[in-house]
Amino acid sequence: LAALERRVVEAVDEAALLDTLADLIAIPSVADRETPAQESMAAHMEASGLRTDVWEIDFDRLRRHPAYTADVERERGLGVVGTTAGDSQGLGRTLILNGHIDVVPAGETERWSRPPWRLTVEDGLAFGRGTVDMKGALCCALAAVRAVRDAGVELRGALQVQSVIGEEDGGAGTLAALERGHRGDGAIVLEPTRLAVAPAQAGALGFRIRVPGRAAHGAFREEGVDPVEKFIPIFAALRALEGERNASVTDPLFRDDALPFALAMGKLRSGIWASTVSEFLTVEGRYGVAPGEDLEAARGALEATVRQAASDDAWLRQHPARVEWVGAQFAPARTAVDDPVVTTLRDAHRDTTGSVPALRGMRYGADMRLLVNQGGIPTVLFGPGDVRQAHAADEFVPVSDLLAVARTLAVTAIRYCGVA
Repeated sequence: LAALERRVVEAVDEAALLDTLADLIAIPSVADRETPAQESMAAHMEASGLRTDVWEIDFDRLRRHPAYTADVERERGLGVVGTTAGDSQGLGRTLILNGHIDVVPAGETERWSRPPWRLTVEDGLAFGRGTVDMKGALCCALAAVRAVRDAGVELRGALQVQSVIGEEDGGAGTLAALERGHRGDGAIVLEPTRLAVAPAQAGALGFRIRVPGRAAHGAFREEGVDPVEKFIPIFAALRALEGERNASVTDPLFRDDALPFALAMGKLRSGIWASTVSEFLTVEGRYGVAPGEDLEAARGALEATVRQAASDDAWLRQHPARVEWVGAQFAPARTAVDDPVVTTLRDAHRDTTGSVPALRGMRYGADMRLLVNQGGIPTVLFGPGDVRQAHAADEFVPVSDLLAVARTLAVTAIRYCGVA
């Protein structure tokens, strides 16, 4: 590290980072209730010296965008973007730090050993809903901004922090920021990567399958058609499809994963009464797709698998199962490993922590795809903690990861944006 970079690293304030995180964790910013947290983020940005753009998102207009996708239909929501002053002549590069403020519900709070909506720090771990996914990472971005400011560094380019809503159910907030005109030369989406640098993300396509049956009184089960029974060969066929699609992955960024492009069926519903043969079964899930894969061909493969699995059954031949593509449709994305945003981040992490970060792809969908595919912005995933802790009871992130990310982002900003 250069002397100026060391000064910025030393300026990262752990106590202030955790104080900001405590403020945000206390706001249950689940889907369609993100506004109070966004207002808090705007206040923290302004206190950090950022020029802040806060606007009401026009969802009627946004829904008409071909890349819009959502599981939750919002009527209102705020966009919040803060930017350093940068060079008025536009000679430096702009680096985007993107993170989502929305979190999944806490679920049954009795499963938590600590309060989900209060930050608890124990044994070097920060607990609470959103600590890892991903309010902790947003606080790292703010800590990096403050460290650059407090060290007296003026960037030639601009450092931009995007706090977005709706990522968990489709990415409306990042799409809105792009449509608002908030662009950059490179971007870091602060998803949990266990400090790996990830220039690729898998896609995840939401689907629904409806399997018809025929109702009958449970005492005369044989006179009905049980859709649960009819779904069993479809389930087996989809598991086989998943195996085939993951059997020979050659992409070096995903090769170490046993199941990088998983097909999960997480929601099943059937029946209206316990002693009645059901009239239908519906299953909803997510379908993993690889970077560079043709999405229509991938969808066609799943649809063909369902048709083939049903072809030997007389009932399903006459009453076919239907596949619909619903909810969030996360396309995959990739950035060249030698792009400056990738190499600058990787080198900054190495020089800041003394550890060379792994270079890998992430199996989950993320807003990276919008920045790359719609914004044309080279983007990488990089953030604190393990995504396996996300969406779970007792969600946590190591405090050491938060500090490592904040310091790495500060050095990355200096090197990528330049110094005035």
